[in-house]
Amino acid sequence: MLRNRIVSLAVLLALALSATAMAEDDGWVSLFDGKTLKGWIQKNGKATYRVENGAIIGQTTKGSPNSFLCTEKEYGDFELEFEVKLIDNGLNSGVQIRSQTKPPKGNEKFGRVNGPQVEIAACGKNGSNSGYVYGEACGGWMTPKERLKPRKVFKNGEWNKYRVVAKGPRIQTWINGEAVEDLTDEAKFKTHPKGFIGLQVHAVGQRGPFEVAWRNIRIKVLDKE
Repeated sequence: MLRNRIVSLAVLLALALSATAMAEDDGWVSLFDGKTLKGWIQKNGKATYRVENGAIIGQTTKGSPNSFLCTEKEYGDFELEFEVKLIDNGLNSGVQIRSQTKPPKGNEKFGRVNGPQVEIAACGKNGSNSGYVYGEACGGWMTPKERLKPRKVFKNGEWNKYRVVAKGPRIQTWINGEAVEDLTDEAKFKTHPKGFIGLQVHAVGQRGPFEVAWRNIRIKVLDKE
């Protein structure tokens, strides 16, 4: 009996190791280890970022401009997945993709973060613009105004799963499995073919402090056809 149990445990362990190996071979790479901010660097703003219970928590600082916690690596064509929760509905946020920094001015260390941003915002009575694409320091919404219609796909106070696919001039987004945006724009995305991923804590003036949390952040680099 004991021998059978040992054999069964060995088989289960082998299967688990095999599944882990397959997961590592499917191209997905974790951007957040769940414990530290290794691989990330803050650009702009004075918001604070910390790791708590396996999540990155961004907290606003009064009077601070928009803040961004950015990957040290840059990505061009990719599939990105993450979960996000607005701990305070008074805060809207976003995730930068293919973003860059403008040349620094004066005492600036990094320069202004700019590029496409996938919107994160709490749902009001009519929904929110979550999942649409905003141009951070790029002239406003990249999603055309006629398509910028609030939707009730973001769940307030809960973890929301985002999926973003960036392939050439096309960006697609999903929230909790529901397709939100499918935007192709050669002109707008030509200037941002590659860049870092950034977690935004939005400016809130003298309000707050407010918090937003991210977890299970992973990316798969896509081969160009």
